Amino acid sequence: MKILTFDTEEWYIEKSLNGGRKERYCQYDELLEWILHTLEKNDIKATFFCVGQLAVEFPEVVRKIADKGHEIGSHSNRHLWVNKMIRREFEEDTYIAIQEIENLIGQKVKSFRAPAFSIGKDNDWAFEVLAENGIKYDCSVFPANRDFGGFPQFTSSVPSLLKKGDYTLNEFPICPATLLGKNVPFSGGGYFRLVPLWLQKKFVNNMNYVMFYFHINDLVDQNSKLMTRREFEEYYKEPGTLKNRITRYVKTNIGKGGALNKLDTLLGNYSFCNVQQAAESIDWSKQPLIEL
Repeated sequence: MKILTFDTEEWYIEKSLNGGRKERYCQYDELLEWILHTLEKNDIKATFFCVGQLAVEFPEVVRKIADKGHEIGSHSNRHLWVNKMIRREFEEDTYIAIQEIENLIGQKVKSFRAPAFSIGKDNDWAFEVLAENGIKYDCSVFPANRDFGGFPQFTSSVPSLLKKGDYTLNEFPICPATLLGKNVPFSGGGYFRLVPLWLQKKFVNNMNYVMFYFHINDLVDQNSKLMTRREFEEYYKEPGTLKNRITRYVKTNIGKGGALNKLDTLLGNYSFCNVQQAAESIDWSKQPLIEL
């Protein structure tokens, strides 16, 4: 089972952080057109996790994706890290995001992914909030340490029944590959850009389950600028030291040049499905039960 997802927030982030540069909007529009055309050419339906404010401020983007038959999931309302929020804030953010998307596309939002995979052991109450808002399929678990998020205590890297309190969700965690006895993330973001294509294929061919995740900004063949201290702290809610900003600059930009061609090859070589299609094909009674 190979699942394809896109975390979609670029237009909103561009407007909120940079005031809305037309050339950036054009880049994002062109890349979205390429993605939708390539998916159609390869008969692939993906899940696009969209921020709620994208549906408000750039409704044409979300409609364009939905009109092609792709699943629209929620990626929060304003792309805030869940581990930087208290429960009441997350409840409001989640409710608004789902309502805005559903009002626009006229379909129930069933899938969710937290920005930066920012649900972990210390804020696993978030799963209860998701269930209370009608989310059935969560894709927020990154079962390893990572910047700004991660859930290294999560004991499964395959689709699992996640039970928290009175609620149960279908969880689709990110799945690291095994290399020399170590878990190696590879299927999205900077990991995808860094891992060479031949090794990507080797990992995929040896796995029964894999979930790929991409951002449109990962595919822009142009480096992002070094953030100012104010921009970094406003966006990441972390100290904007020069070291932190340079580290983030390198991780954001490394390997961008070949990412689009790698994705094109990947889509042409493998069959993918979206989250809802995957969920409907699984016998959940045979999947691991994870109780938090």
